[in-house]
Amino acid sequence: MRLLQRFFRGPWLSQARRGATILRWTLRVALILLIIDLFYLAVTWPDWRKLASGPVPKSRFIQEYEREAAAQRDRPGLRWQPVALQAIPKYMVRAVIVAEDSRFYEHSGFDLIAFREAMQYNWKEGRLALGASTISQQTAKNLFLSSAKNPIRKWHELVLTWGMERNLSKRRIMEIYLNDAEFGVGVYGVQAAARFYWGVDVGQLTPQQAAELAATLPSPLKHNPATRTEQFDKRMRKILNLLTRYPGDAAEALAAHEIDLESPGEPLTPQEMERFREDPPARAPPAPLIRDTL
Repeated sequence: MRLLQRFFRGPWLSQARRGATILRWTLRVALILLIIDLFYLAVTWPDWRKLASGPVPKSRFIQEYEREAAAQRDRPGLRWQPVALQAIPKYMVRAVIVAEDSRFYEHSGFDLIAFREAMQYNWKEGRLALGASTISQQTAKNLFLSSAKNPIRKWHELVLTWGMERNLSKRRIMEIYLNDAEFGVGVYGVQAAARFYWGVDVGQLTPQQAAELAATLPSPLKHNPATRTEQFDKRMRKILNLLTRYPGDAAEALAAHEIDLESPGEPLTPQEMERFREDPPARAPPAPLIRDTL
């Protein structure tokens, strides 16, 4: 009996009680923070009806750049000229899909296959080298969130992507993405990019120029049609090769322009994608599945 009393009065018991108390308070604090955050999301929840049609709004990233350019006079002014999706060539849309999110029309905002592939690669490398952000996630991030990198921002990105996919069509999401994506210092959207790099409207882009803009997206400040780095050129040609492998207007337009391509290659490997990017957010695209749905 005395042995049992000593056992239950031992130091390990007090430590276990102290640990249980800490765990209870940690869970309570986490629950309170979650409630506060959900309340914040409810208050700031976007007006999806307004976003579903009409002019493309300025993204949070564009607004941030405007403030920075106003404060730093040496920074280039904002270049942003949103256009309707009908004005953008289909091969521009296809180039972005094969480069950034080949299952854009198949998933509901989150590409679990790409996520699994990225995690397998990260596990093999022993570090967080790649992510699996979809075009929908990138659109939500650009439109509503800041450039800060923290778990709360990522959580908000997931929630907003879920809401966007359930309230906006794929067509509208693509329209917003192509008009708000960054293509250079102060250059946002495909129309501004076409004017900045080649002095033409987006509707006059050649298939090769469309592929160059798509190749710019992972790292627009470092690899773009002006810097023309070796990595940029390699990625651009792989995008062109992917476009030629599938029937439709993109392949026909490429043939019409008589672009001299190297033999068709595979999509960028994770290693190539990692070297190309300044930051490691997204994956190398798998073999694409392209639809004539635009």
